[in-house]
Amino acid sequence: MINKVSQHCVVWFGQPSAVERAGLTAAGWRVRSAGLSDSDGVGLRHGDVVVGVADLRRVAADAYAAMQRLMADYAQLPWLVLLDDVKQAQDPTVQRMLQQGVSSFAEPLDIRRLATTLKVVGESKGSTSKPVVGGICGCSPAIQATIASILKYAPVDLPVLITGETGTGKEVAARALHEHSARRQRSFAAINCGALPPNLVQSELFGHERGAFTGASARQVGRFEAATGGTVFLDEVGDLPPEAQTSLLRLLQEGTLERVGSTQPIKVDVRVLAATHVDLEKAVAQGRFREDLYYRLNVLRLRIPALRERGDDVEILAQEFLDRFRAQHRCRAHGFSRSARRAMREFAWPGNVRELLNRVQRAAVVAESTMISVADLDLRGETSASSAASSLGGARVAAERDAVEACLRESRFNISECARRLKVSRVTVYRLCKKHRLPLEELR
Repeated sequence: MINKVSQHCVVWFGQPSAVERAGLTAAGWRVRSAGLSDSDGVGLRHGDVVVGVADLRRVAADAYAAMQRLMADYAQLPWLVLLDDVKQAQDPTVQRMLQQGVSSFAEPLDIRRLATTLKVVGESKGSTSKPVVGGICGCSPAIQATIASILKYAPVDLPVLITGETGTGKEVAARALHEHSARRQRSFAAINCGALPPNLVQSELFGHERGAFTGASARQVGRFEAATGGTVFLDEVGDLPPEAQTSLLRLLQEGTLERVGSTQPIKVDVRVLAATHVDLEKAVAQGRFREDLYYRLNVLRLRIPALRERGDDVEILAQEFLDRFRAQHRCRAHGFSRSARRAMREFAWPGNVRELLNRVQRAAVVAESTMISVADLDLRGETSASSAASSLGGARVAAERDAVEACLRESRFNISECARRLKVSRVTVYRLCKKHRLPLEELR
């Protein structure tokens, strides 16, 4: 018996142009044209990846209802909806079709984005246009390995140490772990350890009794106790002071905590997830982090890849961010120009996904065209910028630190000038200084 090879097929209800058909064929998709009257004869072979395209361009308004019924009849398919323009989406029937579809496109049709979306559909075997796990999407091997680890670790009620550069989405990964665990119906508490005043860390995390210290006029339940039954995510766990590290170790070992001003142990049931962008092994060697706590946290390890390691995911993420922005704000842009997509792929993204999100949102506001340009993204002169960002983002930690410090000295510690030279935001410069423990005031 001969097994038929599964195919990737687009069933296009309407009439694609020769350019559209050729573009999809080149991307590995067989295109079948169909009319509304052909709906009874559309066969879906088991094992094939099939996507439906509802082409509403140059279609009479009275055909909307028939198209909507067709989409309902084939609800198992992921649907892409093509529009003449964004104004067409204001029609109530079209709005219902857009809600049923997984993505929409308006003229001028961006064939590359269409092919990219179809590629995502193919990677997820036609179930959705974006393989999303707790907000994490992408098709690159790097992020797919991360998603696989999240799904493997989530049901296991053990600590997870999440590592990765600043801006890669460590908290998003932590939330995904929680949402796919048995604790998903209980609370998720995200705590930035680096933002807590050192003298209040113990009280904030573990609570205090009335009169425990000046100003403690009432008992306070700590973040761990309040989250019992759920998950606590400790971001920048390497910034915890020694006393808090000791209390955290006791909680992980014994499942108990003591409020400040009390010696009575309190039983708590929480899963601890921790994240860091610093080298904890180095911090342990330097005596800044407890070795026994490190091993307690590092039971399972999840590395979040940098954006520069994720290939074409940058385009998928950029479009996702733009679509989210458009859902909440009015803006002209609905896609990215060819040169903008090329610039995004070539840029090293030292600020990772967070920087991409910020640039896309800013571009959506300032763009005067339906397609976001290189200038809108502020990625002009990207040949030199890519070189600088690549040396910054692609090198090892020590080299990255040297690059930032050298740029600070060359710019005479002017943060704005340093940010311009590195082609990043001022916030990113401050984050890098914190990451590499560069004391700005002392250096100045």
